[in-house]
Amino acid sequence: MEKTFSFHSTTISYTLQGKGTPVVLLHGFGEDSQIWNTQVSFLQQHCMLVVPDLPGSGKSSLLVKENAVSDAVSIEDYAEVIYALLQTENISSCIMLGHSMGGYITLAFAEKYPDKLQSFGLVHSTAFADSEEKKAMRAKAVTTIAQYGAATFLRNTIPNLFGKAFKETYPEKVTQLIVSAAGFTVAALQQYYVAMMNRPDRCKVLAGNPLPVLFVIGTEDVAAPMEDVLQQVHLPGISYIHVLPGCGHMGMWEAPEPLNQLLLAFINP
Repeated sequence: MEKTFSFHSTTISYTLQGKGTPVVLLHGFGEDSQIWNTQVSFLQQHCMLVVPDLPGSGKSSLLVKENAVSDAVSIEDYAEVIYALLQTENISSCIMLGHSMGGYITLAFAEKYPDKLQSFGLVHSTAFADSEEKKAMRAKAVTTIAQYGAATFLRNTIPNLFGKAFKETYPEKVTQLIVSAAGFTVAALQQYYVAMMNRPDRCKVLAGNPLPVLFVIGTEDVAAPMEDVLQQVHLPGISYIHVLPGCGHMGMWEAPEPLNQLLLAFINP
């Protein structure tokens, strides 16, 4: 079922499918809720899936703050959108699984609203803040996006998200993601990059957390490198660690069956 709700002046689109334990799936940068379609088809028989388009993605409008110049939209603001979504659906607690930027939002949510979570997962994501080098890269990208446009930027960056073997075997899948991302605006991509660039380190959220935490790691992931994530997996009291061999940043497409099974095992232990 496709639904919408209003967050201040922003319209947020989301789908609600299945019955049982509420599970929120948060997509990443340059994606929308459909990135999870294979997982939704499988998991909807086992739980209730709440899958939003984040502001500025898919059918959701861009999040605008009153004083956007001095008060840029943050990862924490996106977490507030998800909190409002749970309030709209009268969901008192859920399992939250975030891919990449969606993982950053999940951690921000866990920091502020731990009582709303039964468990949470980072799918190709990290609790580390951006390094100074990564911040400089994002700042440069904000200018590049404005100069060349959103579609050109994504066409050049999306292939880097996939593992080498997958790119060579399924080039049409890479093209499919590029085509699906054609609707993004310059403003949306710039907003995401600034929000990601400004996010703090949230290792303390993992370390002070009594809830089960899932880590999904790709051995060929250059966006959330395995060596970084492996430094974090010992921090929670209860960690479920899954490494996807040969997988890049996009396990939802690169390793759908293994990912489906490990998500189900985490949701219904």
